[in-house]
Amino acid sequence: MSKTLKLVLDILIGAVAPVLILKYGTKPMGTLPAYLAAALVPVGWVLLDLLVLTRRFNFISAYGGFGAVMRGILAFWYVDGALFAFKDSASYLLAVFIFGGSAFLAHPVTRAIALQGLDPDTPERKAGMDRLLSEPTVLRSLKVSALIIGATNLIAGAVNYAINYKMVLAPFGTPAFNDQVANVNAITRVVLALPDMLALFWAFSLMYKALYALLPADEGTDPHAGDFWELVKRREDALAMVHTGEHGAEGASTSVVQVLANRQAREEFGLS
Repeated sequence: MSKTLKLVLDILIGAVAPVLILKYGTKPMGTLPAYLAAALVPVGWVLLDLLVLTRRFNFISAYGGFGAVMRGILAFWYVDGALFAFKDSASYLLAVFIFGGSAFLAHPVTRAIALQGLDPDTPERKAGMDRLLSEPTVLRSLKVSALIIGATNLIAGAVNYAINYKMVLAPFGTPAFNDQVANVNAITRVVLALPDMLALFWAFSLMYKALYALLPADEGTDPHAGDFWELVKRREDALAMVHTGEHGAEGASTSVVQVLANRQAREEFGLS
């Protein structure tokens, strides 16, 4: 399945389908069946993608799968009013706990995401990435990125709670309740997705800026032509020469400066 088709299906099944089911399925299906269908169809899609279509088990897929299972269980918690607003905001609280909480650990979850995205496929690359991700500036950026994602979800969760609390006023199990939930979903699934996307872009930009800032770039190198793993290898070679004493004091200083000063990242990502 292409990434474009996958994205379209994610949007249609995860955001559009629940609204349509609640709006137009309540009368023919019944109030409770329509409510459960709207809640469980996106959950089923996530699990189908995880277990059948993609079958990739990593941090991101595990996080998505756990969140889907949690939403599926909460669908059977029949509440309204403030409790429903809390229930509908539970996924944001999960992100606050996972991302924001990990910022205070030795290895924030953004480290796992960075490793997953860069995908070191040899022992040498894995070792180089471990050293790179353990650098103080990179580790600091990983923690800040985790805090950004956690804080964004905390704010989005508070807004989601307020919107649900103000707009979903009917008792649970009534057609009016389903209609009000559909109206809220039509708003929150779009409005709250935008700041989340911006926060993710900001967070990952910080991570990659910190990574590339520690990679070498020669004078005159095309900033768009460098291969990431080639830059990592050159960094490892430079550090190895420093550690084995193959350079004199001046040469070692030059190598370290070269490793720490990389104009390629600044030009390629536009982050400085």
